[in-house]
Amino acid sequence: MTSHRIGGVIHAYQKYDPTAFPPPTQAPPDLVTPAFEQAMMYGNFRQLTDEELANAVRLDPSQIAGLGPSIDFLRALLEERKRKILETYETRGVNKKARKAFHKAAGRVRPPAKMEKLFRTAVNQEQPFMIERLWYQTGDDNSDLARDLLATGAAMSDKHNIEELSTKYEFTGNESMTVPQALEIKEELEKIDELLEQLDQAEKTAQIGIIDMDLLSEFAQPGDMQQLEEMRTQVENLLREQAERQGLERRADGKGFNLTPQAYKIFQGRLLERIFSELAPSRSGRHEGDVVGEGAVELQQTKPYEFGDSVANLDLPQTIINALIRHGDERPLRLHSDDIVVHKTRNHPKCATAVIMDMSGSMRYDGQYINVKRMALALQGLINSEYPGDFLRFIEMYTFAKLRSPGEIIECMPKQVTIHDPWVRLKCDMSNPEISEQQIHPHFTNIQHALQLARQNLVNCDTPNRQIVLITDGLPTAHFEEETLYMLYPPDPQTEAATMREAALCQKEGITINIFLIPSWSQSEEDIRFAYRMAQSTRGRVFFTSGKDLDRFVLWDYVQNRRDIIT
Repeated sequence: MTSHRIGGVIHAYQKYDPTAFPPPTQAPPDLVTPAFEQAMMYGNFRQLTDEELANAVRLDPSQIAGLGPSIDFLRALLEERKRKILETYETRGVNKKARKAFHKAAGRVRPPAKMEKLFRTAVNQEQPFMIERLWYQTGDDNSDLARDLLATGAAMSDKHNIEELSTKYEFTGNESMTVPQALEIKEELEKIDELLEQLDQAEKTAQIGIIDMDLLSEFAQPGDMQQLEEMRTQVENLLREQAERQGLERRADGKGFNLTPQAYKIFQGRLLERIFSELAPSRSGRHEGDVVGEGAVELQQTKPYEFGDSVANLDLPQTIINALIRHGDERPLRLHSDDIVVHKTRNHPKCATAVIMDMSGSMRYDGQYINVKRMALALQGLINSEYPGDFLRFIEMYTFAKLRSPGEIIECMPKQVTIHDPWVRLKCDMSNPEISEQQIHPHFTNIQHALQLARQNLVNCDTPNRQIVLITDGLPTAHFEEETLYMLYPPDPQTEAATMREAALCQKEGITINIFLIPSWSQSEEDIRFAYRMAQSTRGRVFFTSGKDLDRFVLWDYVQNRRDIIT
């Protein structure tokens, strides 16, 4: 009886290795992050095709292992073709032919006296743009002079291309080439180089979509191309399936995707994971800051009763059991203070926060608006997941201030600058029914109006822990005085005074203003002084941070504030 090895025979199909498939536990590609990054940059999630999505996502190359012809096989095919070309031809002879053809074409040209000097300069210096200027000056495309100039320009271009061929590639063969043949070989070699670069990139990132299939089909066999197309289709199907699982919902017309609440949750979770993973374990770490003691949230753990504990938290079953154990079968059962057990409680204070997001014209600088939106989504994710009882509002600030829901944050964009004068003094009566906001220049910075809107939203919150997080890059340039809107640039003391009056009203209501000042090309010492004056007036603070660290600083400060409140 013949013995068989466990597992039998592993069949190897055409360039297909079943053992190379990724394990089912391998993490799926992250499709949500590229989608959100694009949405934050452009203000909406424009139509994104399957191929564009495949190009945007970084896959683990192991996830396409065993699908279709290997990248190494295709690379070797192209490199072999390139090697044969270089070992077959030489370029010394074709360089001479190109020079001779150029001078022969130039010798046929008979320019008029007024063009003679420019033509000789163009030929001697071999400047194509000068030949083009002379051709335009002829005024007649069908004249002999125009045709001769056109032929000279073409010969000059051929000469330059062949010189580039001989310097870019090292030919070692002996077979001579004609000028047209050399140009064709140059084009072929450049195609091979382009494909080799694409294959190298595809091997590193598994981005099969970046390979020019039409170009590759000129060199690869039809069977290999068919398998590669199937490979690309499988990658696109993988991404499409994962997109739907991660909350990217395909639109009804089949073009592009929509961002669903599930996608928001996944993206916010990844933001929080990235932010808090940067906390140094030896320093602060990420620990719960809740204080055990007299509070509003009842815990399962119990403790002996102490004077002052609320009887509302009495653990009645355990108290009765303690009394029975202590007094046995005595009747009537009398409770002693040592029998009484109460539930431990946790202090869980509520916080109310209004986040003011500067979307004035200057926020386009260095893409700062993207960092602001990323921070807002991360903060909303943190509160939803860990502090669901907290109050949070987002306010978009430009010439006006507008409340924005979390779903609208993606669409917020810095406003287009519509006035480029170095000195602007404008005012407008917004009570006039004939004037709408659409007629007003949108790119100014109205901190006063934003603070007013934030105060109105926070003042009725049933918690003393109220704060405004103001994210901006400098001084205010717009304010309201009753119904009159002022737009003043450079920043004017009148606007600063109105803004500080609103900050004083916030302080009167017990609202703290914390300012996150991000860098700008126009930021000056006066911007910093103003931020300090406003923060100090409400016992707040000023943070200086680069835009890319904004989300980390805001979230860390929010968590730290909660710890300070409860301790």
